Amino acid sequence: MLVDTHAHLNFPQFKGDEKATIRRARKAGVGIIVNVGTNLKVSRSALDLARPHEGVYATVGFHPHDVELADADGLKALKRLASGNGKVVAVGETGLDFFRNYAPRPLQERIFRFHIRLARQTGLPLVIHSRGAEDRVMDILESEGGVAAGGTLHCFGGCPHQARRAVDLGFHLGFGGTVTYNRSTSLTVALETPPDRILLETDCPYLAPVPHRGRRNEPAYVRQIAEFLAGRANEPLDSFAARTTENARRLFGLT
Repeated sequence: MLVDTHAHLNFPQFKGDEKATIRRARKAGVGIIVNVGTNLKVSRSALDLARPHEGVYATVGFHPHDVELADADGLKALKRLASGNGKVVAVGETGLDFFRNYAPRPLQERIFRFHIRLARQTGLPLVIHSRGAEDRVMDILESEGGVAAGGTLHCFGGCPHQARRAVDLGFHLGFGGTVTYNRSTSLTVALETPPDRILLETDCPYLAPVPHRGRRNEPAYVRQIAEFLAGRANEPLDSFAARTTENARRLFGLT
């Protein structure tokens, strides 16, 4: 079995196709999907989609692009969503994006710190977005005690040194379709990631792997990502799938 540790099934690209997408994932051997929230509305929708579907779970959080939506009432509501619901398995997607800079950096950092404290309070791991801000993300994780919460730096795009720092802090690294791209450096980092710290993801509907690049991504394609990485690591697919699935189960507390 395989796990897609980062999907966005509530984005408009999947409207009306959610159930069929989940069925295709299961047919491809993807038995667990972590459906990620990016603001309060999407977090609620992610949880609503997860509830009736076995093997589908939700995260709740404000993406750094959406932090201007995170007012006091929204943050209180997010706390309620994150507390005491077995279908919510992580806090996030949170973090920093200094590449796009769609929101002021001080606000991004303030809301990121809120998520770290919420993860510590709830005992849930963090799902972290970091683009152009890997070192600052890890500085804040250390200063806010985020190491105690743990989590994953999803769609990791940092350099090998930053990857080692994240792993030394106890975090997992998520890899998806970019490992199949010719000009991407993420394959090298993925192959150097310790076996117990690597996770698979799609970040769908974005970043579809070759040969689907340029089209809508979906959880079923985790299988192709796994096949590609296992082949480059000279490891049988079954053992690679079992190991990355166990990593996901352990991180998100899945039985």
